[in-house]
Amino acid sequence: MKVLVAVKRVIDYNVKIRVKPDNSDVDLTNVKMAMNPFCEIAVEEAVRLKEKGVATEVVAVTVGPKAAQEQLRTALALGADRAIHVLVEGQETDERVESLGAAKALAKVVEQERPQLVILGKQAIDSDNNQVGQMLAALTGMPQATFASEVVVDGNGSEGDKLKVTREIDGGLQTIELALPAVVTTDLRLNEPRYAKLPDIMKAKKKPLDVVTPADLGIEVASRVKLLKVEPPAERQGGVKVGSVDELVDKLKNEAKVI
Repeated sequence: MKVLVAVKRVIDYNVKIRVKPDNSDVDLTNVKMAMNPFCEIAVEEAVRLKEKGVATEVVAVTVGPKAAQEQLRTALALGADRAIHVLVEGQETDERVESLGAAKALAKVVEQERPQLVILGKQAIDSDNNQVGQMLAALTGMPQATFASEVVVDGNGSEGDKLKVTREIDGGLQTIELALPAVVTTDLRLNEPRYAKLPDIMKAKKKPLDVVTPADLGIEVASRVKLLKVEPPAERQGGVKVGSVDELVDKLKNEAKVI
């Protein structure tokens, strides 16, 4: 069973985001970058499937600039066997890879690699779109299970075997069954990612990492959405104490205008 895991390079979640003075974009100068946290969960789940003997190979893939190879090396250090980088030139010069472009690139990689399972994070913490997994399933015609908090493979992972996925939904939990090959997107409670050990980080440097371009795959990932403006959230004002329920209702009605 081959598992394909998609990862994305994003600003580290511990970093305080800054906006450029001209409001044209987020300021990335000297900003620490890292693997998207939901992608770390996806990598961890794929590695655990391999450790259980269900998966035989874990392939990490990313779509982005040359610097994104750092995140692929992290995935290799965490236990992936090899990596594929869809290199998008011009990423540093404000060319963005949108959800559809990433999904098209991943669909071509899926077509070439023919994995039995594709695992992605449910969303990236930068764009926060929650779209690539669903778009990939639509482009490949594979069944999908989103927001997974538990994944169980019924069988040895061969095509046609069943996959049971517990999903986190508004009303609680939903368990569905789908046939492999399939697409799964991970939620926070699926697992807790491990830390890469120094020996594994050193070994990752020697693991295979193939580089292809969108042209090699016969696709275009050019942006179709224009970024108009980026603004930081408005600063929150301090709270006030009210003397009575009537005063509270009055403020909610006339000042906050929420009732």
